[in-house]
Amino acid sequence: MSIGEQFAQLAKATARKSGHPVTFGLAVLVIAVWAVTGPLFHYSDTWQLVINTGTTIVTFLMVFLIQNTQNRDSIAMQIKLDELLRAVKGAETAMADLEDLTEEELDAFRKYYAEIAEKARARMRHAGDLPFESGARKPGYKHKGKSSK
Repeated sequence: MSIGEQFAQLAKATARKSGHPVTFGLAVLVIAVWAVTGPLFHYSDTWQLVINTGTTIVTFLMVFLIQNTQNRDSIAMQIKLDELLRAVKGAETAMADLEDLTEEELDAFRKYYAEIAEKARARMRHAGDLPFESGARKPGYKHKGKSSK
């Protein structure tokens, strides 16, 4: 097994364990023990350094593990969305790899779809179909018109 695969397994396991209520309870217990020992150590600099160093090390390592988990989740989600775009007849498959575009290209897509959305809302406003406007038809009414491509 490669180092990358081992790291991915470690990151997954750590993410599962660190998000568990028992782990949170253990962290609270560590802090409580540290706080209770304050008078024992006369609230010394060393006593303070122990918790500061411990939390800094844990935080530093968790950043990398969480980022790895988040990256994998994000990639998996993109692949799933890409497959949905590919599978849905009439879907715009140019959307499949937007995460690889430049900021300018993404902004152009955002503006294009914002214009389409505004036109659709204008039509719904005219028909009284917007759910948040006082002139809307019935509560919970869903407009079944065609999308504006």
